[in-house]
Amino acid sequence: MTIPPYPVSEIVASRRPHRKDAARNYDALLTAAREAFAEHGSEASLEDIARRAGVGIGTLYRNFPTRRHLFESLYAEEVNILCQVADEVAEREPWEALTAWLDRFAEYMVTKRAVREALNDGSEIFIACRVSMYASGGPLFERAQRAGEARTDMEFTDLLRMVAGITAITFDDDTQRDRVLSVALDGVRAVR
Repeated sequence: MTIPPYPVSEIVASRRPHRKDAARNYDALLTAAREAFAEHGSEASLEDIARRAGVGIGTLYRNFPTRRHLFESLYAEEVNILCQVADEVAEREPWEALTAWLDRFAEYMVTKRAVREALNDGSEIFIACRVSMYASGGPLFERAQRAGEARTDMEFTDLLRMVAGITAITFDDDTQRDRVLSVALDGVRAVR
């Protein structure tokens, strides 16, 4: 299956440096930002992010001139990964494909919570990300519904809100979160 041209993939490609060493630094900064925002929220220190990435603060600012630019780039990168996962799992059985995508969606929600307050729901990046996310995950849900694997009395937005609500709760650890998500998804599965 070929990856459809999601709007967010174009945003990610346009922001990523082409030189290998610059691309490595860019990726290291995004990884460090993801970790820092997960630990400290949107107020994580840019100096800490640069330190975690093993680069100087000047390198961070060359790649991300403003905090908002870093938030947007990280958010777009996360949604782009979510779209790629949809393509990777598309050939699996319908329910398995859907739950694999939802597992990655749950991980994405950690980053989204950290950067959401910095992004306006009406921003170009936010809109492109939303369109791409729905275009990647929606068909997996619809396929599971057509296969009789997922309830037909709910919409994709209902499913995303349920998972988002679960991931917004503080859990003792990832195992507990995964267990609660699994129980909730049992309620999404069609009764046979």
